Amino acid sequence: MRKLYTLFHYLMLPALFLRLVWRGTRNPGYWRRWPERLGRGAKIPAERKVVWIHAVSVGEVQASLPIIDAIRKRLPDATLLVTTTTPTGSSRITQSLGESVAHCYLPYDLPGSVRRFLDRAHPSLAVIMETELWPNLFHACSARGVPVLLANVRLSERSAAGYRRFSPLVREMLAGVTRIAAQGKRDAGRLIELGADPEKITVTGSVKFDVHIPPSLREEAASLRRRFGAGRSVWIAASTHDGEEGMVLDAFRSVREIIPETLLIVVPRHPERFGIAEAMVKRAGWRYALRSHMPPSLEDRDVLVGDTMGELQMLYATSDVAFVGGSLVPVGGHNMLEPAALGIPVVVGNHVFNFQEISARLVALAIARQVSSPGELAAAVTELLKDANQRHNVGEAAKRFVEENRGAREKVMALIGPLLEQ
Repeated sequence: MRKLYTLFHYLMLPALFLRLVWRGTRNPGYWRRWPERLGRGAKIPAERKVVWIHAVSVGEVQASLPIIDAIRKRLPDATLLVTTTTPTGSSRITQSLGESVAHCYLPYDLPGSVRRFLDRAHPSLAVIMETELWPNLFHACSARGVPVLLANVRLSERSAAGYRRFSPLVREMLAGVTRIAAQGKRDAGRLIELGADPEKITVTGSVKFDVHIPPSLREEAASLRRRFGAGRSVWIAASTHDGEEGMVLDAFRSVREIIPETLLIVVPRHPERFGIAEAMVKRAGWRYALRSHMPPSLEDRDVLVGDTMGELQMLYATSDVAFVGGSLVPVGGHNMLEPAALGIPVVVGNHVFNFQEISARLVALAIARQVSSPGELAAAVTELLKDANQRHNVGEAAKRFVEENRGAREKVMALIGPLLEQ
C-alpha cells in the first residue's frame, strides 16, 4: 500500500507545484523556498542534539508554543527545528520564536525528499502536532530509530471515516509511531479503531488550554481599545472563511439597528483573503479601516479589517464578544479557547467537528453560544453586548474553565522525557 501511495504521490507532484503557483497568486509566500518542499531545508551540524517539532499552520503553531517553551527549558543546549507547511505558519514561527529555533518547510512525503530532510536535520525526536500522518516520513523515522510522538491529536469522526478507506496504509503508518498523546477519549478510541496500539496512547487533554497570555497583552489591547472611541461596544469575528464574512456583515447590520455605535472587527483566517474581506466591507457601504494602516482614531469607522498576522490574541482582548469562524460553514471550527482564556464570551456556528468535545463542554457551561444563521448570530451578539453583567459572568466562567483544564503540556512532556533519553 505504501508503494502505491508513493507512486500516486510522484504522479501528483506536478499538480502539487501547480497548486503552489495558484495559491501564490493570493499569497506570494507560496512562490518561495521550493527546494525545502523537496527536502533541501535546514542543515544542522551533526554533533547537535535536535528536537524536531512539526506544526502545519498557524493554529498548530500556536498549540505547539507551550511545548516548545517546555522543551527549551528542559534542553537548553539542544537545537529545536520547527517545520510548517504554509507561509502563514512560517510567519507565525518567525514572529513568536525568531532565531531561537531553526525553521524550514516540511518536505513532500516522497522517499527522496524525506531522506534529504532527515540527512540534513538528523533529529533525535520528532514531535508531530495534531493529526499529520505521513506514511513515508514515519517509515523513514522508524528505519532510522527516530522516535515519533503524535502530540495533541484530535481525530473527528469525519476524518476517521476518510482514513478508514485506506485502512492497511493507516495501520502500517500508525505502527511506526512511538507514542500518541490524544486530546480526548473519543480521539483515542478512533485511533484504536484505525489500528493504533492502545498501549501507545495517552489521553492528555488539549495543550490549547495551556495558552500563554503575555503580561503586556492587556495593556496593549487597552491602548488600542481607546482608539476605537469611548463607550463603544466591540464585536470580533475571527478566523472567518469564504462564505462567512457575508453572513457576519448581514448580522452586523441587525446588531447596529439596536446598538448603533458597535464596532465590528473582521479577521479572515488566511491572509490571501484579507483583500476579499476588505472588498466585501466596502461593497456593503460600511466606513472601515485596515489594521495595517489604522488611523489614530476609529470613532468615525464602523469596521476594522484585521489584515495583519500574529495579532489575533490582542484583538480578542479588545473585544466584548467573539465569534469564532470556520463554524458557520463546514470547515470544522477554530480554537475557541483563546477568547475564553481572556474572559470573552464566545459565539460559534454548528460546524465545530474539529473541536467537538471542547465546544460541547463550552456550550453546556453556557460559555459559548451556538448559532446556525446570520439572524441567530445577530441575536446572540446583541443580547451579550446589551448585558454587561451577563458578559462579566460568562467571561469569569470561561477563564475558570480554561484554568481548571490546564496541564496537558506537562502530560505531553512526561511522554517526551523518556523518548529523549533513548
